[in-house]
Amino acid sequence: MEMERSVKRLMEDREKRREENIGKYIEQLSHESIPYRLRAAEALGGCADARAVEPLIAALHDSENEVRWVAAQALGKLRDARAVEPLLPLLADPDRWARRGAAWSLGEIGDPRAVEPLLPLLADRKKDVRMAAADALGKLRDPRAASALSGAIEGEEEPEVRTAIRRALRDITGETGF
Repeated sequence: MEMERSVKRLMEDREKRREENIGKYIEQLSHESIPYRLRAAEALGGCADARAVEPLIAALHDSENEVRWVAAQALGKLRDARAVEPLLPLLADPDRWARRGAAWSLGEIGDPRAVEPLLPLLADRKKDVRMAAADALGKLRDPRAASALSGAIEGEEEPEVRTAIRRALRDITGETGF
């Protein structure tokens, strides 16, 4: 009986600390220190708490590229559809990491609204962005992406990107001949 009370008390204390930490991380997203904002965005991505979504969406407008990238990835880890519309503008961000993070996150969230906006990234000048777009489209498994992926593989010179495109086409069509 005493053991059960101790375990219950430990669990309650743990939950209270978790609640306090989430609040602190949300506050730190607007801290003047870039490392604090980065750490907060990363921690909120791992917290699996819906309260983190709106503050992370706000962090997508951070002046620091790296904070936007980490916030975008954190939103992908949370897989909340509220992040889809705010992530879409990052697909056209001048910073490649922001584009890459947004593409990855949209694939993780799995919302079909991301298909059309992801397609132009198949022609991005940075190969890691092209790979992230292909991977995201494969995760979305939307047939609308198949012809764009087929077209992209024709002119693609980077082997890693070609592999990502083939994998996406397999995920979408179920065919293995790519």
